[in-house]
Amino acid sequence: MTQPRLLALLDQSEELARRAGEVLVQMQGAELDVTRKELNDVVTAADLASERLVIDGLRALTPEAAILSEEAGFSGSGQAPRWIIDPLDGTVNYAAGLPWFSVTLAYQEEGRTLIGLTHAPRAGLSARFAEGGEATVDGRPARVSATRRLSDAVVSICLTSHYTAAEANRTSDVIRRLAGLCRGVRVIVSGGLEMSLVAAGRLDAFIGLKADIVSHAAAMPLVRAAGGKVTTVEGLDSRDEDLEKIVTNGLIHDELLAAIRSA
Repeated sequence: MTQPRLLALLDQSEELARRAGEVLVQMQGAELDVTRKELNDVVTAADLASERLVIDGLRALTPEAAILSEEAGFSGSGQAPRWIIDPLDGTVNYAAGLPWFSVTLAYQEEGRTLIGLTHAPRAGLSARFAEGGEATVDGRPARVSATRRLSDAVVSICLTSHYTAAEANRTSDVIRRLAGLCRGVRVIVSGGLEMSLVAAGRLDAFIGLKADIVSHAAAMPLVRAAGGKVTTVEGLDSRDEDLEKIVTNGLIHDELLAAIRSA
């Protein structure tokens, strides 16, 4: 895809994310139809309304592309370019009336993410990535923080109700370990938003030990373009399909990995 076409597609898909965000904001103020999924996770009518708007819009923009979405699953050819979308990343927050949720869109060709968008309307964040073109958060160049020591860092970590007992114990052990090492540990649970905050230099790190592909694909290249790192606990570059996503400004990465391993 040519660069002008890529940037045009970025603008067009961002408009879809913005419109989906407007739907979510409007519906959050109304009585929500909340349905329980596995364990204590939930899906709302707003998830489905946002998903329908985004999928219909993307099919009009790129009819040849496959789509992988949080609720609808995968449709299209496995050999085609694909969109990876989460129409409402942070549903539990959203259903509780909290502002920490987003719409995330990633466009890939041959396994490379060419476009990444995270739109968090209540949190007031809009992140854009286009390969070889743009990496911004709220209209400013994405740049990770300059924090050099874990003791000065603010770190977020994901812990949700759909973790197994072993996964919850592992995450809790990491939280206990970091509580004495970091300036602050936060549990927000909206991965695309949190990774975008790392790219903007507002968080120093984000830890996902069971990170799904749909919530994180859009923001991974943004973090890297901003000067940060995204790896597994073993320090290998994290791929979309990897569950472990340790995201930092790069400067505290080794120290954070050592702390996670020691937990």
